[in-house]
Amino acid sequence: MTRFVMVAGAWLGAWAWDEVVPELRGAGHEAYALTLSGLAEKQGIPAGQRTHVQDIVDEVERLDLRDVVLVGHSYSGVPVGQAAERIGYRLARVVFVDSGVPVDGESALDGFPSDSVRKSLAENGGYWPPLDPADYAGQDLTDEQITRMVTDGTPHPGATLTEPAVLAHPLGDLPATYVKCLLDGDELPAPADELVASGRWELVRMDTGHWPMFSQPRELARVLVESATRS
Repeated sequence: MTRFVMVAGAWLGAWAWDEVVPELRGAGHEAYALTLSGLAEKQGIPAGQRTHVQDIVDEVERLDLRDVVLVGHSYSGVPVGQAAERIGYRLARVVFVDSGVPVDGESALDGFPSDSVRKSLAENGGYWPPLDPADYAGQDLTDEQITRMVTDGTPHPGATLTEPAVLAHPLGDLPATYVKCLLDGDELPAPADELVASGRWELVRMDTGHWPMFSQPRELARVLVESATRS
C-alpha cells in the first residue's frame, strides 16, 4: 500500500483530485488531496511560497504518514519539491505532474517567460485570476470540465509565485518521476530536463493536456501507482 499526498496547481484546491482519489483508494492505496492556503476553502488565508511548503509538511506530519509519495501538479511542483526534502525519512518518492520544479533562490515565475503573469498580479491586487475558458482549449478537456475549473477556481496568491525557493540539497537527490503531458508541449523545465536525461529521474509521457486529473484521471492514477513502485 502506498500513501499519496496530492497537490494541484494554481487556482485549484483538493477538489481537483475528486476523480483520482477514488481510483487510488479502489486499488488499495491511501490517497489524500490537499488544498493550499489562500485557495478554494482556504481562500483569504495569507500565503507565500514558504506557507505552501509548510502546508504540505504539516499535512504529512499531521497524518503521521510514512513511505509517502508527494504529487505536485503545475505550480505546486515548486512547493512540493521543497517539502519533499523537509519530510526526510517519511518520503518515498516525488511525482511532478507537468509541473515546475524548485530551483534554489529562484521563484516559480523565474523559469519561464512570465511578464504577463507579473502584469496580472500588479493589476489584480497581488492575485493571479483564473484563466478564461478559451485558454483551456486544446487540452483534452470537456466543456463541463472547463466550466468547473473556471467557476470553482480561485485567484492565486501572488507571493507564492514570487518568493524564492529554498533547497538544502541538490534537486537530483530526490527520488522522482516527471510526468509530461504532451498536449502542453514536450519540453521539460530546467533542471528536470537534465535530471531525466542523466537517468536520475524517471520520465513518463501522457498523451493528454496540462490537467490530467480531469482529462485522464484513471490513467493518471495508474501512472502514480506505477511510479510509486520505483521507490
